[in-house]
Amino acid sequence: MAFTIAIDGPAAAGKGTVARRVAAHFGFAHLDTGLLYRATGHRTMDGTDAVTAATQLLASDLDAEDLRGPDIAQAASRVAAIPEVRAALIDFQRAFARRAGGAVLDGRDIGTVICPDAEVKLYVTASDDIRAARRHAELVGRGHDITYDAVLEDLRQRDARDSARATAPLRAAPDAVHLDTSRMSIEEAVATAITAVEKARS
Repeated sequence: MAFTIAIDGPAAAGKGTVARRVAAHFGFAHLDTGLLYRATGHRTMDGTDAVTAATQLLASDLDAEDLRGPDIAQAASRVAAIPEVRAALIDFQRAFARRAGGAVLDGRDIGTVICPDAEVKLYVTASDDIRAARRHAELVGRGHDITYDAVLEDLRQRDARDSARATAPLRAAPDAVHLDTSRMSIEEAVATAITAVEKARS
């Protein structure tokens, strides 16, 4: 039986962690849709046309080294603003969402565009300073030489671009459950999300 959980929100708000934990709790498949755009953005960095990169994307492209790097994050945000790129990746995401056994997808337009009929929609957010601190710690932990201020500026640029794009802008679905993780532990955020899913399944 298909059951879709759509999780949206800005970068470093915790949506990926919540999505993975919720998927594991319920035994659902999980797709970080941002990886599709990061992999597409990564392919454009060698000069490949963005639409070509999206239409020819391979599963192995999702395993490229360090798709979480700041340069690739910016490239992903740029290609995500191209309507033809988004269109090329929609069918894959929708098919994944309705697979038997349940699915959790996290991204920026899951509840609004990809899966507007999802059984559960969550919008995970946090303050700019909290998100920047989290992402800075993550990047430094991976060996990147980058300042907190640079990370904060990067996040704000991405938020502005993602929220202002004409196609599938970053925003909460009208019926999404809002989850502000600024002052929450991971365990508290996950528990809140699980409660919302259990309520919808009851």
